[in-house]
Amino acid sequence: MWRALRGARPPRGARPPPALRRGLAKPAGPQSVRQLREAEEAAPVFQYAGKAAKRKDRVFVWGFCYSGALGVPSFVKPDVGWKKPRRIQSTPYRLETEEKISSAACGYGFTLLSSTTTDITKVWGMGLNKDSQLGFQRSIRDRIFTMGNNSYGQCGRKVVEDETYSESHLIHQLKEFDSRVVQVVCGQDHSLFRTKKGAVYACGWGADGQTGLGHYNITSVPTKLRGDIAGVNIIQVSSYGDCCLAVSDEGDVFGWGNSEYLQLASVTETTQVNVPRHLPFKIGKVKEAACGGTGNIVLTEEGNVFVWGYGILGKGPNLIETAVPEMIPPSLFGCSDFNPDIRVAHIRCGLSQFAALTNRGELFVWGKNLRGCLGTGRMEDQYFPWRVTVPGEVVDVACGVDHMVSMVKSFT
Repeated sequence: MWRALRGARPPRGARPPPALRRGLAKPAGPQSVRQLREAEEAAPVFQYAGKAAKRKDRVFVWGFCYSGALGVPSFVKPDVGWKKPRRIQSTPYRLETEEKISSAACGYGFTLLSSTTTDITKVWGMGLNKDSQLGFQRSIRDRIFTMGNNSYGQCGRKVVEDETYSESHLIHQLKEFDSRVVQVVCGQDHSLFRTKKGAVYACGWGADGQTGLGHYNITSVPTKLRGDIAGVNIIQVSSYGDCCLAVSDEGDVFGWGNSEYLQLASVTETTQVNVPRHLPFKIGKVKEAACGGTGNIVLTEEGNVFVWGYGILGKGPNLIETAVPEMIPPSLFGCSDFNPDIRVAHIRCGLSQFAALTNRGELFVWGKNLRGCLGTGRMEDQYFPWRVTVPGEVVDVACGVDHMVSMVKSFT
């Protein structure tokens, strides 16, 4: 039978069916045709989900719950008396929201979400708000630029001694730029602004050189950076603690700020760099860069991921410190002979954890698992990239100190 199904010749001596012995079988009559049509119309219809199926935008959160940064009120204050407050959510949890969330940013114990419609962009805050970092007003008609703690001028306005930030309604509008600001990055006590023309501005605390302005003082007005990025078209900036990285349109990497953990050891032996310096890496054209508290990461156009600095860097427990970028094997992100087209498409950093998104919408994490922030379902630190189980295609992810937020498209 197996050979016959493959179209092999019937065995010698086998007799064909009577209809074939007499010639061609008779065509079906009108009665048979009608019966076939009726049977086909009565048959169940199967619709398979494909590219035409409408996919839903969803948000998943995980990590430390007490601060309220996950946006789930019942975690902090249970809606049923017999439940206890939830301290840690160690796996992705779907955030219920009627808004279509387009981006997210995570701070220390708080989260900002944005949703965009045809005529308005809304910003939603959740979590700690003791310095009014989420704002303290029901609605604002004017455009919002900076809010929160300004002890070191990080909001881009004059420092006021003994200013009270709790329940503050103060919103400061920034105007000191050569063109429209297209990216804002908040470090520990400083802020970076990238403009459409590729320039970088900074303000805030500069004790480790993180403002990149050639000194170690406080700067309360956004000021344009020079150094090795003068005249260079910067397409991305990154900072989390007090070290900063920038990527140019030609794929070069520049750095400034704290280098206590070898972040900038490729250009200096000092522990602080107060002006942008070109980092002479021989790893190919860089597409993205991300700064953590003590470790850094870059992604090349070929989809290769390189890490350096100090901490859990993603190449096992034996690599804790390196001044030279080390490549994480692509196989750890799912690339193999069976799936040769898998590439890392985006990289992100928290204070002590890393995240990578592949072109298949898969999320990989590694680093310190502070309060379950990796979303692996375990509390142990992760020394190699580990895939997070999320029911959908991960589009983007934001990393906080002890929590994470991901934007996901459902499979169907």
